[in-house]
Amino acid sequence: MNMMANLGSARLQAMVAAGSEMLKIQQDLAAKRSNLVAELLRGEEDFFEQLHYPAGDVFDPQTGAQYYYHAHRNDDREHGHFHVFQRPQFLGEGFEPAKYVKTGVGRCSPKEKVGEHWPRGDQALAHIVGVAMDHYGQPIRLFTVNRWVTDETWFAARDVIAMLERFELRHGWPVPSVNRWLNGLLRLFQPEIIELIRRRDDAVEARGRANPRGDALEDRSLEVTASVDISVERRLRQLRRSLAA
Repeated sequence: MNMMANLGSARLQAMVAAGSEMLKIQQDLAAKRSNLVAELLRGEEDFFEQLHYPAGDVFDPQTGAQYYYHAHRNDDREHGHFHVFQRPQFLGEGFEPAKYVKTGVGRCSPKEKVGEHWPRGDQALAHIVGVAMDHYGQPIRLFTVNRWVTDETWFAARDVIAMLERFELRHGWPVPSVNRWLNGLLRLFQPEIIELIRRRDDAVEARGRANPRGDALEDRSLEVTASVDISVERRLRQLRRSLAA
């Protein structure tokens, strides 16, 4: 299925602009024998699995956009990945966490809701997408995850998609080029991210139906809920062909 078939020319041109800026950032860093990951980790003496880089995450207090980079597995293809979040309370809308009813062993009361331990209020955050990077600091895959992976507050797909559409990092800390690049990525691959978020909900709901006595959102056997390989260069070629047609 062509995800760009129903996008208007203005939207396609905006995506081309985003992808072109991303590619220029990557090329400028390569000319300096660097890359996005190397810039983000500059000054770090060691790189440890599981730790967040930079420490304390990158957070924009104006928009509620947030991310960190880390790694937690040996992977010949992947060096590590970004986790990109939005704190919904910064968007000025009444986003409410999804209401999942726990049906665990012992037939819990319908009033006992899954999610009592989720971050709330100003600490509530929604995971938008993960961005896997190869050992050369280039993006290779987008993915979504189950709730327990990032200890997020679970919002329904329609709400996360609304947050995606308004995601923006406005400040430059700690690396301006990385922040601009992530802004561009969420615009360039927005159709894929929307599909991944929808597939995330489908995967969790399917797991819940398969094991109605458990809590699908805390099921450690369900980690990555959906993924897709990406290439900035390939996407730009697709967009330019679509505009030419």
